[in-house]
Amino acid sequence: MQFKELGLSEELLSAVKSMGFDEMTEIQEKSIPVIMKGLDIIGRSNTGTGKTAAFGIPVIEKILQNDSDFIQTLILCPTRELAQQACEEIKKFSKYKNWVKPLAIFGGVSIDKQIYQLKRGVNIIIGTPGRIIDHINRHTLKLQNLKTIVLDEADEMLQMGFREDIENILQYIPKERQTILFSATMPPEILAITHKYQNNPILIKTNTKSKTVESIEQYYYIVPMGKKFDALDLLLIKNQPKSSMIFCNTKKMVDELTNILVSKGYKAAGIHGDMKQLQRTSVMNSFKSGKTSILVATDVAARGIDVNGIDAVFNFDLPQDNEYYIHRIGRTGRAGKSGTAYTLVCNRKQVSDLNMIAKNTKSVIKESELPNKSELVDIEIENYEKFISHLADKKIYKESYDLINSLLEKGWTYENISVYLLNYLFGAKLQNIPDVKVIKYNNFYLPDNKNINKRTAKVNINLGKNQKINPNYILGALVDATGISGKSFGKINIHDNFTTVDVPINKIDYIVNSMKNSKINGNRVIVKKVDMKKDIRNVNKNKKQKNKSHIYKKG
Repeated sequence: MQFKELGLSEELLSAVKSMGFDEMTEIQEKSIPVIMKGLDIIGRSNTGTGKTAAFGIPVIEKILQNDSDFIQTLILCPTRELAQQACEEIKKFSKYKNWVKPLAIFGGVSIDKQIYQLKRGVNIIIGTPGRIIDHINRHTLKLQNLKTIVLDEADEMLQMGFREDIENILQYIPKERQTILFSATMPPEILAITHKYQNNPILIKTNTKSKTVESIEQYYYIVPMGKKFDALDLLLIKNQPKSSMIFCNTKKMVDELTNILVSKGYKAAGIHGDMKQLQRTSVMNSFKSGKTSILVATDVAARGIDVNGIDAVFNFDLPQDNEYYIHRIGRTGRAGKSGTAYTLVCNRKQVSDLNMIAKNTKSVIKESELPNKSELVDIEIENYEKFISHLADKKIYKESYDLINSLLEKGWTYENISVYLLNYLFGAKLQNIPDVKVIKYNNFYLPDNKNINKRTAKVNINLGKNQKINPNYILGALVDATGISGKSFGKINIHDNFTTVDVPINKIDYIVNSMKNSKINGNRVIVKKVDMKKDIRNVNKNKKQKNKSHIYKKG
């Protein structure tokens, strides 16, 4: 179905045409007419399927020229990048409607500038829950006339611990409103919000996810522990993608891997939640323009990144969640193009986990072998031959002949000169191609021990009420630093100067290590394991002392 069949205004159709769109995606075709009628919807659709246009076009169309002086639409997004991306899309769609004034507001940038822009007048707000709450508390954001609220990537917002913020925001807006929710998955928390805050919502599903997966070639490689850097190097040399994304589970690994890639001569840059917004914007602009060919990212930081023409995605770390896998590989293979995804695993457990991901996402992930060093040396020599053959077209300077003649007079030969020069230019690079031993796991079986994932332990975090910490900050930091799904964490108890969190017992060491050098609300974080046995001994000791005291007084 084409956009012109929707009965949209000439201004909006002109904007759509200037962006090169004619046919609607499935989610757009199903959602736009329903949203235009003012009905509540639950849209289940994956990243990269055109969701922003699905809700952006109708909310733009509903803003009338003589009724545009107040905030009519609020769009909540989980990350700064996604809010920024959505705002840019809405600006493009509304470029011929100068009375439509969208504004993105999120943390990490000056709030004073945002306040100034709000005072000048806007009617569509796209923002992250934390900064929206901040503006509401400052009375700089007035939502009493709001007509529509959109929860974009709702499952991700809940996973990052924003449920309390979302419910607080919903209290400040009129009950008579349109509530639009988009989510890749439908966990119980999403259903609870829909029951509580939506009015007879219409469920809209798409089949785009399976199509996206089918258009992507997926491979995995079993790599010896400690050899993943070398394995990645081999795959980059062999496949030579012009543009690629590499996913890691932690911010620390993003920094470490980026430094290694840069030291090896790759044009790589990293992006994660600890970076300032200006720095993140600079990294993204460099990647979009092609100056940087490799972007290393965490799952949370990558939300909202929409870059066309990504040839390959590499899972340097195995994703902690099935949906993360879909989101990652969905960065390639867009707009009808094919793509490739590579996953590195180090042991039987990880192979078993990847098999479960393949089963749950209905993906075909083929085992493949890493290229060996001799194979890549032959490829590189062939590339250098092509490079040298192209030099024949370049201008040759007289001084070059003078230098050769001078060397020949001193007893050098043409062969000596050639070998020394080529050795200087390419020898070290050829010599430094790694050689990784291939591992094979045949006919193995690992039982899925569900009980161990249900067992929990406690960690102690050195921040509490006195540092103005709330559960959302704690959960968001844990998810961002570890890559572990928010639903894997248990009870969060905030005391005056510390907080305890129930975490999966089999991941406690990984969590403690991942949180090193992290910050929450500007405060340095120290995370330690809680010795439960010691605590129980102290409790029992205190009970005995109280009993002895009681007996003494009684006697």
